[in-house]
Amino acid sequence: MRVLLTGAAGSIGQVLSVGLADRGHEVVGLDLVPQPDGLDDGWHTADCADPDAVADVFEAEFAESSLDAVVHMAGHPGEQSLPDSLTSHVVTTAALLDAMVEHGVRRLVYGGSNHAVGYTPRAGLADGLLPVETRLRPDTFYGVAKAGAEALMSLYADRHGLDVVSCRIGSFRAEPATVRHLATWLSHDDCVRMVDAALTTPAPGFAAIYGISRNTRRWWDLAPGHALGYDPVDDAEGWADRVEPRPDDADENAVVGGEYALPSHERPAFDRA
Repeated sequence: MRVLLTGAAGSIGQVLSVGLADRGHEVVGLDLVPQPDGLDDGWHTADCADPDAVADVFEAEFAESSLDAVVHMAGHPGEQSLPDSLTSHVVTTAALLDAMVEHGVRRLVYGGSNHAVGYTPRAGLADGLLPVETRLRPDTFYGVAKAGAEALMSLYADRHGLDVVSCRIGSFRAEPATVRHLATWLSHDDCVRMVDAALTTPAPGFAAIYGISRNTRRWWDLAPGHALGYDPVDDAEGWADRVEPRPDDADENAVVGGEYALPSHERPAFDRA
């Protein structure tokens, strides 16, 4: 498939650029910054929050070739004000969706987040696993924006018949470093497997899956990912003997969002002078 990858210069984006190419996809990068060294495919430097800039990228791509799908990983990775968070995650998604509809691109794979359900208490979860059907319980404005992006994608799936998969990513790291990561870790290789499955599964409609590896201590249900062909291989348990307990572990592990649900991340919705 020929895939437009937003956020291609980011930590996830660079892993996907190489990994998806290794799996036979042609990757075209899109980011706010110029193309990093070592990434040799097509590239656009533009702001996904600017619908005109996004439209120009699609016009340029379809003038030369076409696109089969968009993998949307662009966006600020942490907490901001509510308006900034909505711009970073919802407005960018809307700009891409409109361009996709205009050009007949039928599939979007989204870098969602566990923080869309981050305030969900772990106590009382059936079988200890959180299903994707649980109600959205954001733990931050970042989580609100990720939940809002899912709602927007659901609308476009229903209104325009798009195939959309939101991957609620856990802890994307080279290796787990905390007790929470032993449950929430997503390895680099499994991230590539997940996105490749979301790109190639037949007709998913709107779907949400949890983006974690096959961790022995996982909190989230992997069955929806399995249904789309995502079969993770790695397990954070291999690093368990290297992870040192910390005083914050109990608080971080009380809800599925971890530290994002703690008072240290509380802030007003608006930045006021």
